[in-house]
Amino acid sequence: MSDPYETTEAHLDRLLGRALNSFDLPDRLVERLGTALAHSSSLYTTHQSPATGVWRETHQHTYLLADGGSVSLWELAYRQEGDRTARHEIFASKAEACLAVSRLFGEVPAEAALDPTLLPCDDEEDHDMAVLSLLFAASAPAQRHREYAVEESADHARRVLRRAENADRPGEPVAALLRSAYAHQITQAFGPRQCLSDGRDAGFSLYEHAFVLLDGSEVSLWEVEHTATPDGRHMCEVYESEGAAREAMELRARVR
Repeated sequence: MSDPYETTEAHLDRLLGRALNSFDLPDRLVERLGTALAHSSSLYTTHQSPATGVWRETHQHTYLLADGGSVSLWELAYRQEGDRTARHEIFASKAEACLAVSRLFGEVPAEAALDPTLLPCDDEEDHDMAVLSLLFAASAPAQRHREYAVEESADHARRVLRRAENADRPGEPVAALLRSAYAHQITQAFGPRQCLSDGRDAGFSLYEHAFVLLDGSEVSLWEVEHTATPDGRHMCEVYESEGAAREAMELRARVR
């Protein structure tokens, strides 16, 4: 947690001092950071796996410089499987942080998979090497990990539950639990798929809304979106488990 009374100079010294790779930052960048007048820090993504102990967070540190410009440093804090020590690495761009995740954990971060521009490249050869690095990391056998976005997750959970129309939707205990959500990820688990329901064409999709809570635990909501309604209108149903959600889809759909 950042100290709100910490000076920018002290913050930068602490950040560079704990990073294992601070010597890799370009000299010109370090010189510019020496003129920083103010700073702000924010948590960008978080991931944890209680079963293996694997944990990582990406933080963005932005500095206002004396020349009126600003620069950001991207810090990767992590703990690998079987390791109790938290380690820190610092990068000049989000793309470099994504490549570090690939190197350390054998996976392509969600933001890099969705945005190819996050591959760092100055020329065609560098671009090809970046692509190959991600491809080799993605092909390595690894357990599926979540990449949570730190956003207004408690409000997102509230909106998911509010739009649920099924009578057996999660109740107040689940809603109360999700008020402490601070990060989430949305994954499409099924669909969109068209089928016949009572002789009419209907569409079905299934989404997992996974949340991480302040105590470190993870909770998922499973949302079914379909048009298997008497008038063909769009309807949302929410369940506490994937099994219950898929069973609901089977009940709504009669494929012929």
